[in-house]
Parts: sequence; C-alpha cells; structure tokens
Amino acid sequence: MTTDAPSENRPVVLITGASRGIGRAIAHELAADHHLILGGRDRDALESLVSELPSAEPFVADLSDPASLADAVGALELPHGLDGVVHSAGILVSGTVEELTAEDWTRSFALNVTAVAELTRGLLPALRTARGTVVTINSGSGYTSGAAGGAYSASKFALRALTDALRAEEKEHGVRVSSVHPGRTATDMQRELRSFEGGEYQEEDYMRPQTVAATVGLALRLPADAAIDSLSVRPR
Repeated sequence: MTTDAPSENRPVVLITGASRGIGRAIAHELAADHHLILGGRDRDALESLVSELPSAEPFVADLSDPASLADAVGALELPHGLDGVVHSAGILVSGTVEELTAEDWTRSFALNVTAVAELTRGLLPALRTARGTVVTINSGSGYTSGAAGGAYSASKFALRALTDALRAEEKEHGVRVSSVHPGRTATDMQRELRSFEGGEYQEEDYMRPQTVAATVGLALRLPADAAIDSLSVRPR
C-alpha cells in the first residue's frame, strides 16, 4: 500500500537523491518502519519508487534552485515535525586544478554543500519539533584528497565542516547530526569515476549501496540518549 500521508506512529524521514544509488537503498532500508518523503527532480522515477513502498510520498525539487527548494519545503505537511533528513544527493566533478573552470567549482559546491545547508535551514523548525536527526552522506574524500579530485574533495571537506557547525548549533535544540563517510560504493557515480580514471568498473570490488544504507539506518534508529557524530564505513 502506498499513501500520501504518514502511517500512524511511523517516524517521518526525508531523503534526497532517493530515486537511485545510495538514496534508493536508504529508502528501502527505512521503508518497513518509516514514512518516507522521497526527494529528487524526476517525478516519474519518484512515483515509481513510492509505489514500491508501504508509506511514502514524492518531494520534487531542484536542489540547486533555492526558490524551487523553498517552495517544495513550504508545501510539506509536517504537523508533528520531521524525525530525520538524509542528504544523499550529490555530484561528482573531476579534473585537475589546471583543467577545471570557475563554473565547475561552483557546480560542485552548489549541490554538495549549499543545497544541503539550504534544505536543512528550511527544515530546521520541523526537525527541532521532533528532535530529529540530520544525516549527511559524505565520502572518504571528505578526509583526504588526491590528483584530479580537488573539486569533489573540497566540497566534501566543506560538507564535513558544515555538519560539525550544525551539530554544535543544534545540540541545544535536541537535533542530532551524523556524518557518514562511505568508501567506494557500487553506484553510477562510481562507474563515472572509474571511467574518468580510465579503469574497469567491477561491481564486486565495492561496497553495496545497501551496506551504506544500513549505517544510515543505525544513525536514525539509535536510541535518543546517544548520537553518531561521524562514521566511516569502508569496503573490506
């Protein structure tokens, strides 16, 4: 059964980038015991995912457009607040400093950092009401960087700084903030990266999206007396 309103007693969680990859895996991880607000730009893809889940609704918004995002947040009905938001949407921008343009850097930060801040800002009243949890899907690149990875890593370093600041700011309001740093995961983004690197993509070499989703489920389901501030999960 699919519904446009939360089933009784289900915590409500909004997931960005929900139609594919890690975001889609998170939706399935949480589906059994949450009402899900599934974020993305492709309404048809979101409606298809909604139809697979017991309690879900679409959240169609362009995260890189602040006006569109504000309108979408304003249209949400959250009478009991929001129990969690998972920022899974992201973009990979690869290239050396010599190759990248100002537009490339702006594009990387717009979705990977600014959109996270803007969406969180819009949802803070609802998160505070429910004493909810913010989860950002960061990366191993949020700790280290290498050749041709500057734009992506810089945005993920910045995302880590954002979550650290948000955690300190929202502690008094009872909002938890968790930063999850997956290593290489079998997603379309990984396929894109391997193509850029000139290497072969072999799915069995990487973590499954479902493994990352399980760590997000842990952060959201953790009892109220504790919080996961930062969690690094790597392929074995």
